[in-house]
Amino acid sequence: MKVIGTESSQILSSRIADAVRAEIVGVKFSKFPDGELYLRAGAISDEMVVVGSIIDSDSFVQLLLLIDACEGSEIQLVLPYMGYARQDKKFHDGEPVSARAVARAVSQNVNRTITVNIHDPSVLLNFSAPAKNISVAGAIGDHIAGMALKDPLVLAPDDGAALFAHEVAGKGGWDCDHLDKTRISGDEVSMAPRKLSAENRSVVIVDDIISTGGTIATAASMLMQQGAREVYAACVHGVLSGGAFARLKAAGIREVVCSDTIERGCSRYSAAGVIAGIIQDGKRTAGRR
Repeated sequence: MKVIGTESSQILSSRIADAVRAEIVGVKFSKFPDGELYLRAGAISDEMVVVGSIIDSDSFVQLLLLIDACEGSEIQLVLPYMGYARQDKKFHDGEPVSARAVARAVSQNVNRTITVNIHDPSVLLNFSAPAKNISVAGAIGDHIAGMALKDPLVLAPDDGAALFAHEVAGKGGWDCDHLDKTRISGDEVSMAPRKLSAENRSVVIVDDIISTGGTIATAASMLMQQGAREVYAACVHGVLSGGAFARLKAAGIREVVCSDTIERGCSRYSAAGVIAGIIQDGKRTAGRR
C-alpha cells in the first residue's frame, strides 16, 4: 500500500503515510498556459490511499485527476474536508445538490471513502462506494488537556454542534453546554450558555467548522462581558474565510486552532491518527476474508 495526496493535503497525507508505515508517492503539480491543471505521479501500487481536501475548485479537479492516475489500483479515498458538502438539498428550483454532485464525481472507481467530521452525515449516502465518517473530537480534547486550563467550560456555538462539543468534553470529563440566542430587538441578539455560567472560567468554543467566524466572534465578546476569564476557539476544519482569524482575535479570543484537514498556520492537531486507524482496520478486515 502507498499513500498519495493532492497539493492541498501534502502534510496530512505524509502524516498518514508515516502512521500506517507506507510509502508516500511524490506528485508533480503544474498548469498548462491556458490554466488547465496537470499532474504526474510517481510509482503507483496495487493499493493506494488517495488523500485530498476539497477547499476550492482547483483542489477538486486535482483530486479527480489523482484518482484517475491511480486507475487499476484498489483505492481508499480520504476526504479530510469536503467542500460543497453543505448544500445537501434543493432550496430553489434549478439549484444543484452540490454535495451529491461532488460525492458522485469523486467516488467513481473508488473502493472506499473516508470523510472527517462531515457537516451532515446523510451526505455519505451519495457516494457510489462504501463511505465512513470519522471524528477528530478526541484530538481536540487532547489539545485542550495539554493547555492545562483550570476548570474549562466547553461550549458549542449552537445546539446543532452540541453533540460534537460533548464528544470533545468527554475526553477530559469537562463541563459542556451550548450557546442560546435571545433576540432583544429587531437587530440585537444576546448569547449565553444555556445552563452553565461562564463567569471566571476558561471557555473553549468548539465546532466542526469555522468559516467567517462571525457568530463565534460575537459570542466571545459577550462571554467576556459575562465574566469569562478567557475564551478560546477550536474546530476541525479551519476554513477561516474573509479575514475570520483576525476577526476572532480582535474579538478577544486568546487562541484559534484547527486540525490539518485544511492545512493552516493555526493547525495544532492532526486527523492522521484516527484516519490511519480506520485504514489499518480495513486492511485487517480484508485480511480475514
